[in-house]
Amino acid sequence: MNATRPLLARGFLARSIDELKRRSSIAWKLEAVKGPQGSRPLYDFRDQDSVRDCILMSDHLIGGSSQSSLDFVSSAASEDAPSPPTSSESHSPPTSYARFQGLISTSLPADRPNIQRSGYAAFRTPDQAPTVFGRSMWDIDPYTYLAMRIKSDGRAYFINLQTEAVEPTDLHQHRLFAKRPGQWETVMVKWNDFVRTNYGFVVEPQTELLRQKVRSVGVGLTDRIEGPFELCIERVWATNQVTEGATVIKSEKSQLKNRRGERIQW
Repeated sequence: MNATRPLLARGFLARSIDELKRRSSIAWKLEAVKGPQGSRPLYDFRDQDSVRDCILMSDHLIGGSSQSSLDFVSSAASEDAPSPPTSSESHSPPTSYARFQGLISTSLPADRPNIQRSGYAAFRTPDQAPTVFGRSMWDIDPYTYLAMRIKSDGRAYFINLQTEAVEPTDLHQHRLFAKRPGQWETVMVKWNDFVRTNYGFVVEPQTELLRQKVRSVGVGLTDRIEGPFELCIERVWATNQVTEGATVIKSEKSQLKNRRGERIQW
């Protein structure tokens, strides 16, 4: 155990220094007054360790038969450290990314009669490691949009956000509407458009997303349509600028329902 302590200490110190630099930059540039001058990276799937650290979920946890995996995909050209996002990247495929894939099955476990519903798969980013400033979370309050670079198969995925909520099982969700299935595209959603849910049902009355304390972001598939699925994702970031060629998701009929069975209109 003693051999691991220096590594842990260096990781903690490095994270703390990075956070200090970030906060100092905000103060130096007067971003608290003028607003942020650029985007804020939230999670990068172009790194193998980042993909490996994500948390994978499916109905297999309750005895279901759905299968899922989150794999790191890389070409020989991507072995160097990931480069920062650029506007031109929206027109070319990435050299490395994560591939969320598997097979949805709605079959119920024969030995668990209390299970009445199955057929889902999801993943989320890991809990953020602490720094000297305390537990790390994303403060996205200065930003308008959540942006994701993805390649979808066109199925009805959801974006899932976890915050430091009073009820730990609450999620803020929004449909991930891909406009160009089979092609790489940037999808953008306004933070204010996310809907608070609990176990798949809309919570009433609604409460605003806790924008200063976002813990994780993930993607889930709950359409309960049997068959294979595949979603590729390169990175996630917060921004105020609409990326050239991006799909800005606006209000449409969702698959979310309240407990009365009524569909929610975004």
